[in-house]
Amino acid sequence: MRYTPAALALSLVVAVSSSVLHSSPAQALDPRAAALVEQGRAAMAAGQHDEAIDAFEAALTLEPGSTEVLINLATATRRTGLQGRAIHYYRQALEVDPRNVAAIAGEGVALAEKGATEKANRNLARLKSLCGADCEASQQLAAAIARGPSSRMVSAAALTPRPVVSDH
Repeated sequence: MRYTPAALALSLVVAVSSSVLHSSPAQALDPRAAALVEQGRAAMAAGQHDEAIDAFEAALTLEPGSTEVLINLATATRRTGLQGRAIHYYRQALEVDPRNVAAIAGEGVALAEKGATEKANRNLARLKSLCGADCEASQQLAAAIARGPSSRMVSAAALTPRPVVSDH
């Protein structure tokens, strides 16, 4: 009984230090990559998602594996309706930083837009355990799950060229 307060204090210290150690620090981007990321963000804000994707892909060649670039690329890709490709980029970011709240939330939104609500709910539960139910990322993902599948999603059949027959 007399060791209980000390044990509780020690377990609290271990829990806090381990959560800090699992979170990887943000690394500064190469100046050229940072300029491309800013260019991509400006294009995305202007609604030019294809140009944004081009800028983010160029930045990714300069900074392979950068979570910041991968998350921006995934977001731009998701906004064009390619949720499957966006999920791929979010998962690449999560391989580098498994506790990245933006990547977990983004993947969850893409899953919800794709119609995979069960998987999106798993991401929501993970977010709630990391940052709580009141954090912005959790609220955005909960809203995306409530909205349901996106009608803008592009399927492979929609991208398949159809033969054109002419009389000439």
